[in-house]
Amino acid sequence: KSPGQEALMAAIDEKNLVMALGPAGTGKTYLAIAKAVEALESGRVGRIVLSRPAVEAGESIGFLPGEMEDKLAPYLRPLYDALSDRLSMKRVRALMAEGAIEIAPVGFMRGRTLNNAFVVIDEAQNCTYVQLKMLLTRLGWHSTMVVTGDPNQSDLLPELSGLGPVATKLEAVGNIAVVRLADRDIVRHPLVAEMLGVL
Repeated sequence: KSPGQEALMAAIDEKNLVMALGPAGTGKTYLAIAKAVEALESGRVGRIVLSRPAVEAGESIGFLPGEMEDKLAPYLRPLYDALSDRLSMKRVRALMAEGAIEIAPVGFMRGRTLNNAFVVIDEAQNCTYVQLKMLLTRLGWHSTMVVTGDPNQSDLLPELSGLGPVATKLEAVGNIAVVRLADRDIVRHPLVAEMLGVL
């Protein structure tokens, strides 16, 4: 819907590692997941791995009932929402049951190599530099990784968020695309762009 989104989609088609930075409502997560579903359905990858950091935005999850999965569910909900926009929830559940779609918090990614997969790291502004370095080096053969985030909306202390520094360093690497979306790329309600302009 915008030049920035067009650039992001082209980058995902051309590169194995793409970083998409920009404000809320620019469609970063949605486009990444849409491309992931497209790659899975066409057989270009064998599975989709979606991940985001379980960082509390001022609320505590310690008191939430249930097992680890239940506690993490609220964090991963936006990823399910984006998936169910592209596939029915029934299909999402079936693909998850057979392991073709995996949704996991960032901490669960350590020590893995992700081959033949489309990996989306969402809300990456809540990852530290060390966490991002760990995640980026998970990239295996025949895989695509898209890292999305808004450096201006981190729930970490500003000096702890690794997204800005990592993106700046990776811009110098030819085979990696760093796409910076702007307020003009916001496709949510027009009020979102107006609010972000003054807040």
